[in-house]
Amino acid sequence: MNPQAQPEEANADPSLAAFRSTVSELPRRTGRSVLAFKFGGSSLLGAERMMHAASLVRAAASRGNVVVDVVIVVSAMKGVTDSLLSIAAALDDGRAADASREADHLFYVHFDVLRELRLDPFRAERVARDLHLLGKDLFHDVSASARAAWSSREALHDRLASYGERFSARLFAAALEKSGIASVPVSSSEFVLTCDTFRHAQPHIEETRRRGREILLPLFADRLVPVVTGFIGSTADGRVTTLGRNSSDFSGALVAHVVDADELVIWTDVDGIYTANPHESAEARLLHELSYDQAHALAASGAKVLHAKVLPLAAETEMVVWVRNTFNPRSRGTRIGPSPEVLAVACHSEPHAGPPALSLNCHSGRSESATADEHNRGISPPPLNDSLVAAPRGCHNSNVRGEA
Repeated sequence: MNPQAQPEEANADPSLAAFRSTVSELPRRTGRSVLAFKFGGSSLLGAERMMHAASLVRAAASRGNVVVDVVIVVSAMKGVTDSLLSIAAALDDGRAADASREADHLFYVHFDVLRELRLDPFRAERVARDLHLLGKDLFHDVSASARAAWSSREALHDRLASYGERFSARLFAAALEKSGIASVPVSSSEFVLTCDTFRHAQPHIEETRRRGREILLPLFADRLVPVVTGFIGSTADGRVTTLGRNSSDFSGALVAHVVDADELVIWTDVDGIYTANPHESAEARLLHELSYDQAHALAASGAKVLHAKVLPLAAETEMVVWVRNTFNPRSRGTRIGPSPEVLAVACHSEPHAGPPALSLNCHSGRSESATADEHNRGISPPPLNDSLVAAPRGCHNSNVRGEA
């Protein structure tokens, strides 16, 4: 089905209408534009949230006379990566039975989501078959015979950690199809070429771009929405790698870079980037506009804004990056791009005359791709003259091979 062929009820939803008016700055002329969405784990936690996220995609694809190619990057459902790493830890400790029980539990968690999506029988059977194959692979990797064949503990950890995104991509593609959007799950390990620094692999940008375009652009031509796994890649010899914990924003930027996206929208569970932790300070204000350099300076100072590698990639092509709230699509969120006209703020505070001083602490709430297990903290950013450096073009690692 054509992504622009939307069910009528989508247009009747006032919250989606408000979202559609602010979702992007894509050209309002006849032509073609590319939009990348990245959904974090909280946004995809269960069938109801997946269907809500799918409605955001459907609204974005409806742009009148503008053809919009949309690519989606997904995280694992919230908590799943932690569970997969606990399986790896159990195997390290010799607790094979515990690992098997947890793997079995995770399989049924995802199968329950499939049931709750209430797909038509044909689609449900197809997705169930895919989930069963993934589950079979997971159980095999947990088995003693498979573990004995792995020469590297870190390589096994990465393969186990990759299953969350792989399950998530299949389920979210199914949610999109139920919403009337033709889609297909795509494993990023098919085109994201990385070093073999397992658990913290670095992508080779040029080769990743070449491979990715060969896979993703034909899907656009067929009017399909690719649902790409975040977080994972593969080595030249085909072994699965991960880009490090909390790297899904970077994955989103990488895929957006591959397809020359005009915009990347990072959907999370906060309204954007704040001047302070909104859960701790009544004075916290939402920053509506940031330049690349401003956001980079905040991130370099320790603010939980975005993964540090997102902005250099975005700046190369002047791609606009949005941080927005999946659960509050009426909110405009924070826009990061080239030289904003005004650094506007809003929230529960008196209006300012002019842009705020960025000596204020900045905070993005609990961003799904930020380190969720660390305590949120305010930061005092340096003067905003810390210019962006170019994104790394190859596989250069400071980590000792195999270290996380």
